[in-house]
Amino acid sequence: MTVARSLLLFVVAALAEIGGAWLVWQGVREQRGLLWVGAGVIALGLYGFVATFQSDPHFGRILAAYGGVFVAGSLIWGVVVDRFQPDRWDVIGSAICIIGVLVIMYAPRG
Repeated sequence: MTVARSLLLFVVAALAEIGGAWLVWQGVREQRGLLWVGAGVIALGLYGFVATFQSDPHFGRILAAYGGVFVAGSLIWGVVVDRFQPDRWDVIGSAICIIGVLVIMYAPRG
């Protein structure tokens, strides 16, 4: 599997998980209703399948690396969707997480 395909799968997983959680949040906290919650639950379920398409056979490695993508993706979602303004510590922390993703997933092994 190419690095580009692997990174694309991480982005798709982030969109499904973060978007699903956001839909549930909107349905419950913002009282938008059960349709929003249901759509969120479906998106969260789809997220669970995406990781299975990564070529690395180790669930723990995939999930650990995805954690860094989730951190950075959540901040980006906040900026784009909720008009959140991250501070420098948010940016530094997410950059550290992305470096961790690159090390965990793509460092030479063997």
